[in-house]
Amino acid sequence: MTTATVFSNARLILAGEIVHGSVLVEGGVISQINTGGAVVAGSVDCGGRYLAPGLIELHTDNLERHMQPRPQVDWPHRAAIVAHDRELAGTGITTVFDAIRVGSIISDGGKRRYGKYARSMADMVAGMRDGGHLKISHHVHLRAEICSETLADELAEFGPEDKVGIVSLMDHTPGQRQFRDLQKFEDYVCGKNGLSREGFGEYIEFLYGLQETLGAKHERATIEAARRYGAVLASHDDTTAAQVAHSKSLGVQLGEFPTTVEAASACKEAGIAAIMGAPNLVRGGSHSGNVSAAELAQMDRLDILSSDYVPAALLQGAVQLGELWGDLAKGIATVTRTPAERSGLTDRGALAAGKRADLVAFDIVQGVPIVDRVWCRGARVA
Repeated sequence: MTTATVFSNARLILAGEIVHGSVLVEGGVISQINTGGAVVAGSVDCGGRYLAPGLIELHTDNLERHMQPRPQVDWPHRAAIVAHDRELAGTGITTVFDAIRVGSIISDGGKRRYGKYARSMADMVAGMRDGGHLKISHHVHLRAEICSETLADELAEFGPEDKVGIVSLMDHTPGQRQFRDLQKFEDYVCGKNGLSREGFGEYIEFLYGLQETLGAKHERATIEAARRYGAVLASHDDTTAAQVAHSKSLGVQLGEFPTTVEAASACKEAGIAAIMGAPNLVRGGSHSGNVSAAELAQMDRLDILSSDYVPAALLQGAVQLGELWGDLAKGIATVTRTPAERSGLTDRGALAAGKRADLVAFDIVQGVPIVDRVWCRGARVA
């Protein structure tokens, strides 16, 4: 028999409006939305809290943070996956595209800043997911590092059977895009990876050499791989209108973290969905010195939020967008409906009949969202 559950006494965040009502869930799918504030006997009483679709995260470095909690510390990967999964569930994220890097550096004088791990990590996540050991819905996002040595070979290890959802073109060659400021690049790399600042200039020259000799080849390999997988293609850190135009010519549909107003505006004109970091919004600015997410939101140049490196920032950022726009439903759409639509997940992202019953109940206290409970397919996960 199909299990039926009613979630009642909630402020339902629907497409374009918020209403007091209830949600009927049958077999893990929303079957009916009803308005009215009554508490139905035997139902899950949401206590008048907001009830939104489960949050959808398209790009997060959180898995890698659990893999390497400190420079040079390699945490057991299955344990890292579990910790990552539970942390996201607790913040209201019910669908995640785990950003896994492809493209390694293996001959950089022993530094080995980018060791190979993508194939084994994807297998571990899939095995744990298929074994029923993970709370939320996990999908694959391959971050293709153009400035690397092994990208083409690593991309070849994946195929349509892996159901890769997103492939992003990541060019972290210093002096452009995210790291136009070389000092900020040095601070970031040395701080994150524990590298010595002595001889760092030689390391930058090494990266320039990689870009010059392999950059074009790696871009072609990435485009071909995304087509072979059937994945959505994303650009990363576009800075100029020319870069956005090039991204459009390659078939890019998602623009991750445009670094300037110029690039974000070009994304808008090209029909590319602009993704900005929720931490940028919450902190009040970019940690890399790039454009403010709030500025782009005010200009209607922001479509989707990503938690990037702080999972709890996703709901916080959506609430802040709601305050900025004077429309909480519109803010929540940047972390639910829009990312679902743009990533091809047509079965979720909205409180509507026929959608997955991925739900998050939360309060807002002095501007801070407090997650109460979270459900995936109608089953509580946090």
